[in-house]
Amino acid sequence: MRLSEKMNRLGTETSFEVLARAEALKASGRNIINLGIGQPDFKTPDHIVDAAIKALRDGHHGYTPAPGIPELREAVAADIVKNRGIEVDPKQVLVVPGGKVTMFFAILMFGEAGAEILYPNPGFPIYESVIEFSGAQAIPIPLLEDRGFSFSADNVLSQVTPRTRLVILNSPANPTGSVVPKEEIDKLVAGLADYPEVAVLSDEIYSRMCYDGHDHVSLLHYPEIRNRLILLDGWSKTYAMTGWRMGYSVWPESLIEQATRLAVNCHSCVNASAQYAGLAALEGPQHSVTDMVAAFDQRRKIIVERLNELPGFRCRMPRGAFYAFPNIEDTGMDAKTLQNRLLEEIGVATVAGTSFGALGEGFIRFSYASSIENIAEAVERIEGFLNQSV
Repeated sequence: MRLSEKMNRLGTETSFEVLARAEALKASGRNIINLGIGQPDFKTPDHIVDAAIKALRDGHHGYTPAPGIPELREAVAADIVKNRGIEVDPKQVLVVPGGKVTMFFAILMFGEAGAEILYPNPGFPIYESVIEFSGAQAIPIPLLEDRGFSFSADNVLSQVTPRTRLVILNSPANPTGSVVPKEEIDKLVAGLADYPEVAVLSDEIYSRMCYDGHDHVSLLHYPEIRNRLILLDGWSKTYAMTGWRMGYSVWPESLIEQATRLAVNCHSCVNASAQYAGLAALEGPQHSVTDMVAAFDQRRKIIVERLNELPGFRCRMPRGAFYAFPNIEDTGMDAKTLQNRLLEEIGVATVAGTSFGALGEGFIRFSYASSIENIAEAVERIEGFLNQSV
């Protein structure tokens, strides 16, 4: 068979490869601690599960409107008012099966041969993968350790050219846990006034996970770019619903019809019962979110302290999400080698920084969406390994 050339440009998400290898080792009898996959170790709250079961028993077994059931789109709009203080029209909300769909749609809309799309590096690997798949040129926005892994607005603006179609931003960020300061976002938005044809995709999937008094700054707060802003958010991280495949996006009025058309062609609609679960999540009690984020905050402090005690490691305190991204250059190993040796030799799953782009070399990602006991045991194993290897 002769495949399309563009299939050669499609990458993958290494954390799922690590997960598969970790599960295979576990099945063979190995004791594996998985600090690789970005998935809360909490269960979906009972009232959300009950809503999905009720929806099925009530007969919600068929197709729904492609953008989502009206009451869910209205609940998303109301939640944005509650948590971001911004009014949005429910008609501009598109419910999708997971956050990746929003980035896929946005990149396909603007990506083609001759176009350029700016994306964070190190950043979520699907950005670069889909940009290249679309035929566009992927232009990295460097996220450097000495800046706390925040972008420089001046640097971003200096990379905008007449070929730039889309700028992708992510805060709080995967894999670094960084939160971009408001003043840097202010400067970027002001500078984008000179480039009115450049669209912005703001990935805010970790918007409810900020620490140390840092407030999430949504790009929705900037009316001057609302007519070209695409917001990405969803239920996976906030409500421990990764397997439900529930995301949402807010599109400019000029793009919602095209986004809906992509949905019709791609997946028709989102699972009906899952949408009722999403509705219960937004409209029901929020203490589970508060409790989960508080637990992540405690784990964050513990894992960073312990990582900084390891020979060859240095780790900045992340301000958001649930990832630590230590520098491991002084171990004398590259990121992929260390990832593989930690998994194969001591049963600790992590993800090499290079899985998130070339600028991730010299770093490795830990997910602290796992128990304190697992974190402590994993670091103890790593310490023993490094004392023998470094």
